[in-house]
Amino acid sequence: MKKVYTCFCTDVIHEGHLNIIKNAQQYGEVIIGVLSDEAMVKFNRFPTISFEERIQMVKDIEGVSRVVIQNEIMYDAVIAEIQPDYVIHGDNWTSGPMKAIRDNVVALLKEYGGRVIDVPYTYNDNVKRIDDRLKERLAMPELRRKRLKQLLCLRPIVKTIEVHNGLTGLIAEKTIVEHEGEFDQFDAMWISSLCDSTAKGKPDIELVDMTSRFRTIDDVMEVTTKPIIFDGDTGGLTEHFVYTVRSLERMGVSAVIIEDKTGLKKNSLFGTEVEQVQDTIEHFSEKIAAGKKVQLTDDFMIIARIESLILDQGMDDAMNRAMSYVKAGADGIMIHSRKKSPDEILEFCDRFRLEDKETPIVVVPSSFNSVKESELAEHGVNIVIYANQLTRSAFPAMEQTARDILKYHRALEVDSRLMPIKDIISLIDEL
Repeated sequence: MKKVYTCFCTDVIHEGHLNIIKNAQQYGEVIIGVLSDEAMVKFNRFPTISFEERIQMVKDIEGVSRVVIQNEIMYDAVIAEIQPDYVIHGDNWTSGPMKAIRDNVVALLKEYGGRVIDVPYTYNDNVKRIDDRLKERLAMPELRRKRLKQLLCLRPIVKTIEVHNGLTGLIAEKTIVEHEGEFDQFDAMWISSLCDSTAKGKPDIELVDMTSRFRTIDDVMEVTTKPIIFDGDTGGLTEHFVYTVRSLERMGVSAVIIEDKTGLKKNSLFGTEVEQVQDTIEHFSEKIAAGKKVQLTDDFMIIARIESLILDQGMDDAMNRAMSYVKAGADGIMIHSRKKSPDEILEFCDRFRLEDKETPIVVVPSSFNSVKESELAEHGVNIVIYANQLTRSAFPAMEQTARDILKYHRALEVDSRLMPIKDIISLIDEL
C-alpha cells in the first residue's frame, strides 16, 4: 500500500483536518506527523496543550495508521525516514511564507517520484470559531503570563520587540519571515517606558504614571497573544513597586525589568553626560525581595537591570551587583551598555555564566547593534530586546510625509511610499 503523509500543528482537530485525512485515505496508508513544541513556536503557533496530549489527540483519529514526530518545520528528515508516496496539505501553503515549505517538499519528493496533493482549505464559520477560540485561549492572562518561562526552555534566544499600541502589537504578533528555508518571528513584546512616553509626547522621566501605562498594556493585550515584558524604569518606591508587581501579574504580564538607579530617571544611553545616581546594592536588593514576596504565582519574573557599565563603574561592580540581585530573588539579569562594541557585554556574560549557569541574561543591543543573536546566545544570553526600533523607524517616515504634503500642497508625491490602508486594516481581526 502506498504511504500518504501529512503534518498537523494544532491543539484542536476540526473538520478541516478531518477533510485532509479523508482525502488522504483515498491514496493509501495515512501517516500523520505532529510538529514538536519547539517547531510550533518557531512557526508562530504556541501550543496550549502538552505535546503528549497533541500526540494522543491525533492517535485517536479513525483511519490514522501511524503518528510520528516532526521536529522541524521543513520536511527533510521526516521524508527521508518515511519515503511517502504522497504528501497532502491544505492549499493555504501555495502562497505566502508557507510556500517555501511546499517548494521544499516538492523538491524532496521529486528525487524519487513522490507527489504533493493540495486539498482546498476549509473556510467556514465553524472552523473560524475554533481558530478564534484558540487565539482567545492564548490571550488569557493565566496562560500568557507563564509563556515567557516556557519560551526560555524552547527557544535558543527569545526575540523581543518594542510595541507601544495595539497596531505595533499586531506587527509583533503577525510578522513572520521565511529566509533561505528558515522561518522566524518575534517571541515576545517589550512595552518600553521610552517609547510609551514618546508616543504620548512626554519626556522619558517616569512622568507617565503607571495607570496610563497599564492602559497601553490593555490595548496591546486585547489584540495579541504573545508574552509581554514591561519596562518598569526604577520601580519607584519599594512601597509602590509591590503594587506594580501585583497589578502586572494579575493582568497577565510575564516580566518586569527594573533598573538600579534612583532619583529623576534619565535615559541610560546618555551615560555620564547627565547626572544619574546608581542605587545601593542593599536597597535595590530589598526592592527585588519585596516584589518577589507579594507574587501569587511562580510564573511572573522580576528582572534586575544593572547600570554599572552605563555609569562607568566597572565590570567587578556589575558582577557584584548581579550575584547580589540573584541572591535577593531576581529571576533574570539585564546588562546594559552604551558602547558601539559588544565586547564588554560579552565579557560580562562570560563571567556571569562562570558563576551562574541558569539565571536568564537579557541584553538590549541598541548601541552595540552589530552583534548577531547567534553570537549573543553563544555567550549565554537568553533574551534579546529590540527596544525602540519600531518607534525610531516610524518617526522619520511620518515627519517626511508631513513635510512633503506641506511642500507640494497635495498628497500625490507621498503616495508611492504609503502602505494601502486596506493592507493595514487586514492586520486587524474581525469578530
